[in-house]
Amino acid sequence: MMQDVQQVKALLARFGLSPNRGLGQNFLVDGDKAEAIAAAACPEGGPVLEIGPGLGALTEPLLARARRVCAVEIDPALCQALQALFGQEPRFTLLQGDFLKADWEEIQAILGEPFSVAANLPYYVTTPICLRLLSCGLPIPRMALMAQTECADRFFAQPGSRQYGPLAVLAQYYYQPRALCSLSPADYYPQPGVDSQVVALESRNRPFLPQFAGFLQQAFAMRRKTLRNNLKAYPGLEDALESLDLDPGCRAEALSPQQLASLCTALLP
Repeated sequence: MMQDVQQVKALLARFGLSPNRGLGQNFLVDGDKAEAIAAAACPEGGPVLEIGPGLGALTEPLLARARRVCAVEIDPALCQALQALFGQEPRFTLLQGDFLKADWEEIQAILGEPFSVAANLPYYVTTPICLRLLSCGLPIPRMALMAQTECADRFFAQPGSRQYGPLAVLAQYYYQPRALCSLSPADYYPQPGVDSQVVALESRNRPFLPQFAGFLQQAFAMRRKTLRNNLKAYPGLEDALESLDLDPGCRAEALSPQQLASLCTALLP
């Protein structure tokens, strides 16, 4: 059953719950959008990792498509509700805890691989969660991520822009990001004060670079400093820059994802 505002309010009352503002809880109440997100995350019926299932607005359409769903929810009270709603479904596994501390081996044991990802991301942890997903090295063919528009824009940021950084580089190097749909405050209960967007990511199937994420954090550490300054701890930097025909006086924000990946490979073979 698609969840609307009245159904979400009824579920909150049934389980004696209130939205937790500290955890950024805004529950999706647009059933059509939930179906579209589930379709983007799981077009072929494979296993799906769901982050932040809330009251299950997205869990239900995912279960209608996926071979198996593993959901990670940090709120113990919501976990009790989710267990009551979906616990009898053998293809559903619920892990209580912080996704940033979740055990990848446990998730892999439940889902196998490859698996896709669907998530409704609170503003305050959007970047850490996305960076963990983009740097885990697991074969994740696609993701469908709901985020506030300000955060979602970072996936599409171009070199030279203020929002261009490690998140944009990793997302664009490993995936092809596209805007799936927009979400207004009216699509949630309670209504947030900002618009949101769903970003769909399709894998480019490029080889994983284990040290790329850490390299990017260093390269972008001081945005106003040059590559020569930010990466001075890397032996062979000058030779690598010369071999790639890169100006040592430029900044990381001036380079494309491919140029940064090539520099990382040259310095950390």
